[in-house]
Amino acid sequence: MDDTGADFRVLGPVEVLDRRSGTYVVPSGAKQRALLGALVVRAGQVLPADRLIHELWGDRPPAGAANALHAHVARLRRLLEGAGGRERIATRSMGYLLRPGRAGTDAQRFHRLSAEGRAALGADPVRAARLLDGALALWRGPALEGSGQGPLCTAEADRLEELRLTTLETLYDANLRSGRHAEAAAELERLTAGHPTRERLYDLQMLALYRCGRQTEALGVYERARRRLRDGLGVEPGPALRERMEAILHHAPALTLAAPVAVAVAAPPDPGPSSVDELGRAIARLGERIEALGREQQALIRRFDLLTGAVPDGSGPPQA
Repeated sequence: MDDTGADFRVLGPVEVLDRRSGTYVVPSGAKQRALLGALVVRAGQVLPADRLIHELWGDRPPAGAANALHAHVARLRRLLEGAGGRERIATRSMGYLLRPGRAGTDAQRFHRLSAEGRAALGADPVRAARLLDGALALWRGPALEGSGQGPLCTAEADRLEELRLTTLETLYDANLRSGRHAEAAAELERLTAGHPTRERLYDLQMLALYRCGRQTEALGVYERARRRLRDGLGVEPGPALRERMEAILHHAPALTLAAPVAVAVAAPPDPGPSSVDELGRAIARLGERIEALGREQQALIRRFDLLTGAVPDGSGPPQA
């Protein structure tokens, strides 16, 4: 298989997809999954052996940890060769290197679709929502699930989860810009319950409820957010959420979804009765003119015949 036949997946349990056969390579043990996760996170970079040992065993590595790491790398190398037809893990003097070649990752596709969705948000929210939804559909579970608690995989999983939530918030922003208020309001209720300290989700929920004509409930969301933030983080809502509350309280015009700009197409004027009558008279005048031209043409032909002698004019002597 060439480089493009493999797909490293980290948006969920770490695995490798052999796209030629459609089969998945999933390391069976926790240490193997942690090792693959760390190598994928730092693909193309040499990871020192001591750093990988810390990733797999933390502060309490076993005796002979270097040999144990080498054994794990050898098993993982054989596993990946079965899915890639080439040696992907290279040994260097200081450690090990995953050579991805042209193989992609689901995280890379997620980043690309998210960026395209954000770029399209202002001009085409419907397209933005489609792109963002496609990015989120790549997730199969928590990032690097089952790859242990090592610092490399943990930091990357946290970073990817934050990007997932930001993308999710942008998706609901796009849905609201597309007029999907009722649907968004119901889903945001569930999301704020699951992420009680994310102010942006409360902000979007308040806007969705207001646009559904539920001002009192929108203001209630602010109070709920205030209570949860105070209890969970010991802070009050930030300026953006307070401004949203004030805008809803005073029915600010900016809260209303702008109507799509319609391109006016001028319709042909509807001819009234007077126009029809005028047209009829014009046609009648045209007919009269055609008849007059016909008479003039006949007179000219008659005169031409007289001049050339083609017909007698009646002035000569009578025929015997």
